[in-house]
Amino acid sequence: MKNKTKPPKIAPNNYVRPKSVPTRISLPVWWTAFRYHFVPSSFLPAILGGVVAWTQTGIIYQWFFFLVVLGVTLNHIALNMTDDYFDYHAAVDQKNKKVINPYAGGSGTLTSGKIKPQDMRFVFLSLYLLTIIIGLYLCAARTWWVLAFGVFGMASSYFYTAPPIRYGYRGFGEISQLVNFSFTIGLGAYVVQAVSLSWEAFWVLSPLGLMMFAMIIINEIPDRKDDAAAGKNNLVVLWGTKKAVWFYAASMTAAYLVILFAPIFNVASFWIYLAFFTLPWFLRAFGILKRTFSNPLRLAPANLLTIRAHNLTGIILIIAYLIQGIQNNHDVQTAFFAALILAGFYIPAAAAVFFKNPGKN
Repeated sequence: MKNKTKPPKIAPNNYVRPKSVPTRISLPVWWTAFRYHFVPSSFLPAILGGVVAWTQTGIIYQWFFFLVVLGVTLNHIALNMTDDYFDYHAAVDQKNKKVINPYAGGSGTLTSGKIKPQDMRFVFLSLYLLTIIIGLYLCAARTWWVLAFGVFGMASSYFYTAPPIRYGYRGFGEISQLVNFSFTIGLGAYVVQAVSLSWEAFWVLSPLGLMMFAMIIINEIPDRKDDAAAGKNNLVVLWGTKKAVWFYAASMTAAYLVILFAPIFNVASFWIYLAFFTLPWFLRAFGILKRTFSNPLRLAPANLLTIRAHNLTGIILIIAYLIQGIQNNHDVQTAFFAALILAGFYIPAAAAVFFKNPGKN
């Protein structure tokens, strides 16, 4: 009698069976999934927007200030895990390859089997829910303008990789990063404090968005082949790595030009020129990028230097406005409170950003 047992199904070549998932997931594993070293790109514009409002008005609502920073931080962590989750299901991050550039690709916690997809989904949906609760509270306590900023920002976070929109797969992801990680977050934080809009806030927030655009571009370069194979048509896939190098240079240059011209046009004080302290990092990163854009391992120092330039530019702009506010005879204790919030949220990311050797290339 013939054996009628069906032959086993053959898994695709790029499929690697995840390792068994532990019953309890350790905090370091979740911290890896959070990718907190990218989260400052959310809370830095939030802090800057609130501090600009304080500099102009002399008033800051500390509780609301804290809630805005907490809300955008939770939303960004949820965004990072959302991208991991949907990229995993779209087979963008299926290959069990050695991580040679820690600033490209996802966290690797799903492909390694350290976290189950359903567990990650539960966590990021919970964080979105907390963000919604904070946003609705701010709407009721301050202004319903918060709703417009909040809905746009959260929708941009979720549908970056989530179907059916998945606009990050259609060449719009980088523009969204530029807009959301400067104007949406920063002006939203400003509105919570001042219940109005400000051209000055718009101007000084734009360098963070431009630098975020550059950061996304340089982080996508090492993943170009994998993204193209999975149908993730970001700007690097659509235009190629050589043009992406110049996208990077143009956006970073534009960021420093905005800083240069702001005091000249009386939009901001000359204190913001302190941000040029980060210019050598950009120049060094660009030099590495031009030489090594085809080598993900050697490109990693340029990724890290770009993150440093973005983060420290944001921190310096915040400090510049705190100095200006003190010069305007505003309450020093309020400046100390804002600085304390900045330190509390940034210190957990500092080790990954400033205490790693970017290498020599």
